[in-house]
Amino acid sequence: MPRPDGRKNDELRPLVLERGANPYAEGSCLVRAGGTLVHCTASVEPGVPSWRRGTGQGWVTAEYAMLPRATSERTSRERNGPGGRTQEIQRLVGRSLRAAMGTMAFGEYTIKIDCDVLQADGGTRTASITGACVALADATAWLATRTGIADPFGCLVAAVSVGIVDGSRGSTWPTSRTRTPASTPTS
Repeated sequence: MPRPDGRKNDELRPLVLERGANPYAEGSCLVRAGGTLVHCTASVEPGVPSWRRGTGQGWVTAEYAMLPRATSERTSRERNGPGGRTQEIQRLVGRSLRAAMGTMAFGEYTIKIDCDVLQADGGTRTASITGACVALADATAWLATRTGIADPFGCLVAAVSVGIVDGSRGSTWPTSRTRTPASTPTS
């Protein structure tokens, strides 16, 4: 089945990551995955959620939003709190980023990641995870420089969506992937 953008079944969207896209944030990345464009910022703030206070541990959390005209038809802003889809994506991004941390022992700071979809052409959650991790890596380096602690970042994470269409998964997709201690994917 041909794709609308002409890609083959086993071909990923072109990916461009622009680090430092926001000069005011401790970490930022503008990610373009095909026609999808997501602006990710990482802000380091003093303090942690109440259940984390007194532990010396930090926290990483994420927010996700789509601009009203990010798609071909305008959608209203979520003024009464995030909807179910948005909550699901926020939790997924936050969990993915916490998995990228080598340690949470970076003092009682919260690193808040904001993923704002400027243009949506599929894959917004995967683009958000990928760009947010780049922003997080820069924010933890900023925090380490400012506080004198060792950089708590562990390893980069990235995301991609794949699927089966009409029984075909493409000719090069492995049937399984495992993560080795060196974070190198293997087939």
